[in-house]
Amino acid sequence: MTEEEEEDNNSRSDGALHAVGWRRRKRRLLSPAARLHLSVLRGTHRWYKDLHVYQLEHPTQVIEWTSARTVCVAGYSPSKNEILELHLPLKIFADENKGLCAERDFKVVHGGFTDGPVRCLRYIPGTRCAVTGDGLSSNLQVWDLGGDDSDVIRRTGSIEGRRRRTGVSEGGSRIAARLLSQPQILHGAQISDVQLTELSSGQTLYQLESDSADPLSSLHFLSDTVFLAGCSNGNIYVADTRTSAAPQLSPPPASSGESVLWWTDASAGPDPSGCRVVRLSSSGQALVSDLRNPGGAVSRAQLDVQTRCCSPDNVRVSWAPVLDDCIAVSGFSGAVQIYDTSVWRSEPQEARPLFEHRGHAVSPEQSNDGVPPVLVTSHVWHPKRPRTLLSAASDGSVHVWDWVDQSAADGQTEAVEKR
Repeated sequence: MTEEEEEDNNSRSDGALHAVGWRRRKRRLLSPAARLHLSVLRGTHRWYKDLHVYQLEHPTQVIEWTSARTVCVAGYSPSKNEILELHLPLKIFADENKGLCAERDFKVVHGGFTDGPVRCLRYIPGTRCAVTGDGLSSNLQVWDLGGDDSDVIRRTGSIEGRRRRTGVSEGGSRIAARLLSQPQILHGAQISDVQLTELSSGQTLYQLESDSADPLSSLHFLSDTVFLAGCSNGNIYVADTRTSAAPQLSPPPASSGESVLWWTDASAGPDPSGCRVVRLSSSGQALVSDLRNPGGAVSRAQLDVQTRCCSPDNVRVSWAPVLDDCIAVSGFSGAVQIYDTSVWRSEPQEARPLFEHRGHAVSPEQSNDGVPPVLVTSHVWHPKRPRTLLSAASDGSVHVWDWVDQSAADGQTEAVEKR
């Protein structure tokens, strides 16, 4: 870098990336995965409608949709990291004549740098903004994702979290966002931290009144005003931002004495009372309940996961947005598992996955002796395509895949054969 370029980079605003330097780097930020990886997966066409495999320079724990065809990712190393907006391969959206679509690669459309790790990232619907957390404190960073006139992602501000009580350690915030004319975010690292902040002014619009120091594992808007907060100890709280009333608390079922962590997700719906909640423990126990009786379990199961490999920062559980009763689970191994909760019962039972994406577990890195096993670090469902997911792993691999329900496919084959 010349002295002029170095001076220009040093003088930029915090979090911004010099445009000339960014365009130089743009071509090498993302590339197709190793040929060995592709050859291992080549025989999987029976299980996938689409499967595209790519490699980031550094792994990510965040994948956030910014449109139906673009996602935002960012690294989590202790120092400087890239924050990127990627366009998915056009071929995956070609429902017909896929062979005529030559575009199979992700494209980096916007990018920048962060000064620290990104452990949480939320896109603000209806804007070109995102909010990130570093996993170390309750403070957040605000980013402009760029537009047609700029390919640079720039940091534009910050949001200070609520001050902790003495003796309570710092921890990373969870973030939820909703589509409003004046963008707002719900955020906090523990129950007593949760607040609603207006993005443009930084004004606090709501604070959850609670003395609890329960660390949060997730935050979800169930409607414009009602939200759910999931805690690492399995407690879930439901509150309404229109009132200062105490939140409704629902603890998890009693455990066998072992210390477990919990992760939570809530399904979307027009009526918050009809939303379903899934809670997943570090021991592999999964519970489904609804908000009419959140303390009870409509159904439950013991999942087929490798609990000894569980990494708390990587575990994810999520409802499919447009595929009834299905959840995805990851973070226990190099696989993403799909489960059909409609076959679960109120009594505990062992459950086998409906589908398992093991592509990350056959990464080329796995062939090297002494290399730690690859773990899935994040996954997300496509908001509109029923069986399309993105997943990322600790080796930097990123997969976009459209899976086939083999039980349904086999049933259709049998029906055809009987005709």
